[in-house]
Amino acid sequence: MRPSAPASLRRVLTAAAIVVAVLAGGCGRSAVRASEKEFLADQVMVFDEDGQDTAGEEHVNGNREGAAGGRGTGGGGCGCN
Repeated sequence: MRPSAPASLRRVLTAAAIVVAVLAGGCGRSAVRASEKEFLADQVMVFDEDGQDTAGEEHVNGNREGAAGGRGTGGGGCGCN
């Protein structure tokens, strides 16, 4: 028979698992207010290093897949930009 872990180690591991689960569950609970979205849309927050390179990749992707747009533009297709 294989000896089991000591009870104190089990308690510590269980407590650590509970803490991790609570912290991970609380990550998605906060929403961004409408007044804060202007700061998230700032040009500094864009990951593109080279604008021309990105435009070229979008052009190729649009031609290849027949897909266009959807790159950080406002609106959802309803015309209410």
